[in-house]
Amino acid sequence: MTRFFKWTGLGLMAVIIITVALGLWHRDRVMRLLAVNSLFAEDRIVGNFIAMDTMFNTAPLPVDPDRTNRLGRGADMDMPPGFARWLNDRSVTGIIVAQNGVIRHESYPLTAEEESNPAQSRRISWSVAKSYLSTLLGILHEDGTLPDLDAPVTQYVPALVGSAYDGATIRNVLQMSSGVTFDEDYLDFWSDINRMGRVLAFGQSMDEFAANLTETFIEPGAEWQYVSIDTHVIGMVIRGATGRTIPDLLTEKILTPLGTMQPPYYSADGDGVAFVLGGLNLTTHDYALFGHMIASGGIAFGTRIVSEDWIEEATAPSAPTDPRNYGYGYQWWVPVGATKGQFLARGVYGQYIYIDRRRGVVIAVNAADRKFRQPGVGQSNVDMFRRIAERLD
Repeated sequence: MTRFFKWTGLGLMAVIIITVALGLWHRDRVMRLLAVNSLFAEDRIVGNFIAMDTMFNTAPLPVDPDRTNRLGRGADMDMPPGFARWLNDRSVTGIIVAQNGVIRHESYPLTAEEESNPAQSRRISWSVAKSYLSTLLGILHEDGTLPDLDAPVTQYVPALVGSAYDGATIRNVLQMSSGVTFDEDYLDFWSDINRMGRVLAFGQSMDEFAANLTETFIEPGAEWQYVSIDTHVIGMVIRGATGRTIPDLLTEKILTPLGTMQPPYYSADGDGVAFVLGGLNLTTHDYALFGHMIASGGIAFGTRIVSEDWIEEATAPSAPTDPRNYGYGYQWWVPVGATKGQFLARGVYGQYIYIDRRRGVVIAVNAADRKFRQPGVGQSNVDMFRRIAERLD
C-alpha cells in the first residue's frame, strides 16, 4: 500500500510538472492571443501601435549608422482650414508633409504615455508595407532575378502546387487579382483575415496558411479583389527566387541606400518569416523618406534605388478594378480623380503615404483611427491630402 501511494504521488507530481511545463510552453502564445484580442481597444490602440515588438515575434532590419539620411527642414506651411479638426477626428499619431525632400510640417498630435520622443517611435505600417514589398520586387525584376511577371508563382514556390494559387501569376498577385477566395472582414472573428491574425499570434506558419487555401471564386486575372494574403505569396516568390529573407533583401536593396534613421523591424510568424503584408514598423520620418524616394523617381540623396519606369508601371491603375472606385496597381492605390503621379500606399486604421509627384509632395501619416471604415472617411483623408498638396503649388 505504501508503495502504491508512493507511485501515485510520483505520478501526480509528474502530471503537475508536465502541466506546468505545457503552461509555460504555451504562455507566449496565450499572451500573444490576448494581445491580438485587445490590439485595437480604445484605451490601448495608441500604445499598442508603437509596441508591436512586445506582443509578437519580430524580424529585425538593422540599419547602417554611418549611412543615415534626414529630410531637410523648411518653413512651416499654413495648413488648410479644418486641418486641426481632421487630426483629431482621424486620431492621427504622426504626420509629416514634405516637398522636394524638405519637411514643411511635422507633428505628433496623439501620443502614448510612454512616448518621451514621439518622433523616434516606430509605428506599425499595416498595409503600407505592401508598397515596400512591391518596390523590392521591382528591383529584383529589373536585375533579372524575377525576369517574367507573367510566370506562375508555383515556379518559385512549389509548395503552392495544388493550392488556390496554382495557376496564378506573379502579376496576378501583385494586382490583387489572384481569384483566391479570402474574407477580408476585420469585424468578423471567423474571417480569413482574422484567422490569419491568430496564426501570427500563435506563432504558427504563414506559409502553411497560404498553401492550405484551396478555394477560388474566379480565374486568375479576371477580377480584382483585395486579398492581403496575395502579398504574402509575393514574399514567398521572392524568397523562393533568391534563397534569402525579406528583411535581408529589404535592408540591402532599399533601407540602407535610403539611410533609414531608426532600426525597423517586421512582425514575424513562428518560423521567423516576416509578416510582409502589414508588419513593418518604422518612424513617421522614415515612411516619409521612402515616399520621397518614390516621388523623386526612385532616387534618394543621389542614389538610385529603383527605376522610374518601375515606379510608373507599379503605380498605374492596371488592375481590373471597378472604374468608379479606387484604381490599383502593383500594391499601390490610385484614388478617384487622381491626375498622373498622384497615388498612395495605405493601411488600416489610417496609415498613409500620399504622393503627388508633379508637386514633389509626400504626406506620411500614422494614426489609430478606429473609425477608418466608416463611409466617407477614406475619401475625406484623400481630400485633405489634396488640399495640403495644393497649398504647396
